[in-house]
Amino acid sequence: MKNVGITGGAGFIGSYITRKFLNAGYKVKVSVTNISKSDKYEHLFELGNENNLSIQALDVQDMETLRDFASDCDILVHCGTPFKFGVEDPKRDLYEPTVKGTENFLKMVKEHKNIEKVIFVASVASYNTSFPYPVATRAKEHLYTEKDEPYLDEANIPYAQAKYHANKAVKKFIRLNPEINFEIISISPVTVIGNALSKREDSTSVGLQNLFKSGKATDTFTKTLFDENVEFALVDVQDVAEGVYKVALSKGNHGKNYLFTSESWKISDISKMLNGELPEGNSRTVYSNELAKKELGIQFRPASEPLKRFNQNLKIGSKD
Repeated sequence: MKNVGITGGAGFIGSYITRKFLNAGYKVKVSVTNISKSDKYEHLFELGNENNLSIQALDVQDMETLRDFASDCDILVHCGTPFKFGVEDPKRDLYEPTVKGTENFLKMVKEHKNIEKVIFVASVASYNTSFPYPVATRAKEHLYTEKDEPYLDEANIPYAQAKYHANKAVKKFIRLNPEINFEIISISPVTVIGNALSKREDSTSVGLQNLFKSGKATDTFTKTLFDENVEFALVDVQDVAEGVYKVALSKGNHGKNYLFTSESWKISDISKMLNGELPEGNSRTVYSNELAKKELGIQFRPASEPLKRFNQNLKIGSKD
């Protein structure tokens, strides 16, 4: 039985990854920032195979706790970076835990003698920090692929910039350490949608879906998104977890960063589907998933499926 360590394994995406590995018979260790806040992770013990699950406090900026967390792991999945838009101090709240945390994680795994695979859950921002907007210098019809040169817009949101620089740190580490005997792979999801496995109310992903469903802007930024009816590339959270699991089982893809994406839809149509209505427009393929489909065998669900599930889940919740 292999051991897998998942930083951020109690979050929106992380919970699905945790469930995937538990269901496959792995021993799973999940990191949390504050172990006294059991409401953040207690839902994991309802996923099944709870005897194979352990929870450990971890600060990714503390090398000693990182070493201790990873000490008995064969596979490490790093998705423990904050997903936030409005923060008081971007350097403290985003850049340091995301970029410095990634750099510490890389330093730690280099010391690890028994690790087999390291998987980073990155972001579409590692390819385009202007997301959901296109890169200004590229045509509207441009199909974004893993071959594209990553684009940094320094005027864009701090979260996107932090994920971009974290991915650069991973690429630099791989380039400077050709002698390592384990594989490092990244996956870059677009906007991740679906139901949360927990009842937490602080999920940015769930909040974004509720925002789209309501159609009511909450600030200047979201008002612009609605006014311009911006197109969002979407991916089912279940497909993200499935992809991470398949990366863990695969061989020979060291150094790759796979785009995980389904279709792209205008906000107005996303709102309609979240309200159980048919979309008026048509989807587009803006970000390519061909490499992930070919090399990992993932069959990405149409975005309408998780959007429908999210709407149905809200209806069930309102009756309880």
